[in-house]
Amino acid sequence: MNGSKLKVALVSSEAVPYAKAGGLGDVIGALPKVLEAHDCEVMLFIPKYSAIPEDAHKIKINWRVDDISIPVGEKNFEVHLYQTTLPGTNTKVNLVYCAHAFDNRWIYTNDPDENQRFIIFNRAVLKILKKMKWKPDVIHVNDWPTGLIPLYLKTFYKDDPFFAETGTVFTIHNIGYPGKFLPETIYLAGLDQTKFFPGGPYEFWGMFSFMKTALLYSDMITTVSETYAEEILTPDYGAGLDGILNTRKEDLIGILNGVDYEIWNPEVDTYLPNTYSLKKFAGKAKVKEYLQERVHLPIKPDVPLIGMISRMVDQKGFDLIAAILPQLLAMDIQIVMLGSGLPKYETLFRTLHQEHPEKVYVHIGYDNQLAHEIEAGSDMFLMPSLYEPCGLNQIYSLKYGTVPIVRKTGGLADTILDWGASLLSGKKNGNGFVFTNPKPEALLDAIHRAVMVYANKKEWTQIVKNGMKADFSWERSASKYIEVYEKAIAKRKIPKTET
Repeated sequence: MNGSKLKVALVSSEAVPYAKAGGLGDVIGALPKVLEAHDCEVMLFIPKYSAIPEDAHKIKINWRVDDISIPVGEKNFEVHLYQTTLPGTNTKVNLVYCAHAFDNRWIYTNDPDENQRFIIFNRAVLKILKKMKWKPDVIHVNDWPTGLIPLYLKTFYKDDPFFAETGTVFTIHNIGYPGKFLPETIYLAGLDQTKFFPGGPYEFWGMFSFMKTALLYSDMITTVSETYAEEILTPDYGAGLDGILNTRKEDLIGILNGVDYEIWNPEVDTYLPNTYSLKKFAGKAKVKEYLQERVHLPIKPDVPLIGMISRMVDQKGFDLIAAILPQLLAMDIQIVMLGSGLPKYETLFRTLHQEHPEKVYVHIGYDNQLAHEIEAGSDMFLMPSLYEPCGLNQIYSLKYGTVPIVRKTGGLADTILDWGASLLSGKKNGNGFVFTNPKPEALLDAIHRAVMVYANKKEWTQIVKNGMKADFSWERSASKYIEVYEKAIAKRKIPKTET
């Protein structure tokens, strides 16, 4: 950028340490630090949910950016800007507050006005940027809650010189959530209702989709692993958007998520009773014993402890797990599970815990400390996902010497190499156990193989070493994001507006 810093506005519905529902929060919390290291000036925008503690995060209202009114249909909503600085960075965090949208409600809801909440957020981000007179070179938006911003730039702001050369990048973290709402959303969002017709830009299976507009109007599109970028071009994984994605194939790039090793690293993890490393690996056994005691499982150092941290939904392979529970209970293993999701799975696994407390521990909900303890104290980590855009827990597991058992899909395929396959190749560089067919028997076979190899300490130690030596830090991905930003900016040199 002619020697000046690249100015990036990063927009998301969640970001650690302020608000997190899943991996998106981790990614957005870590990315600014990496971008700053690559000479970017970053501003982060997230909603100010009322549950975010102001004092703990040193959040203050910015009275200089006031008088922001956002129209939604015939109503107008008052918006205020709160600010703080992301820990460990120079990134200014802009928290967009609207009482109607974000008071007494967490990140995602099933409320009938969910579309209005994020219409307000999308429109407010662009108004605030202008109020602050901070002209971004690129606006990087993430998943459906921020999907209207590229569209607004090419409609409402198409003749505005302030944004004339601002490129847009849209990252798909999970295409299975397209932000689909009733057609009245077009009116509420202030958009041209004549664009709603079968196959039109604002129509998605009779509804309006935030994500579809982002895919159509963003300058560049990324997703969170190379394999997932290929998968979503197919009907099986594209969630009805594969046709559009194929028209944008040249602008779609898969960039594997990185992890923040200042947080997820057994050498520095403050959530653990003791730290450990590859050189001082005996410390892991102590964490396992601590975890077994904490969750009231028998302390058995030689029995494989399988951990799982997940949403309890079909996508995460819980139907596969449910189908093989009798076989799992017959094995000499222990299971620790943390998560929440569909009532049928919560009830099933809560009952399992009650009936087999000597083999299974289940915590319904989320506990960040327990999540770190499970990653460190488990011998194996289970992720049998039907699809997984990137996945972070399997990467965390590698660093903690916890061997992943995964299905070959998305980011799981890009990060985990089957030990058996590596033996056949003679390389012995496998770091986990992988199955391909999304069937219960295939999952059971992968678990059986892992348990058998666990008994062979020499082989198991090699698998653990392979995983702990791997580097999945953000440095591997940062330069790719910079390249994508530059491509998006280049496209805006000749602005493309809606016709």
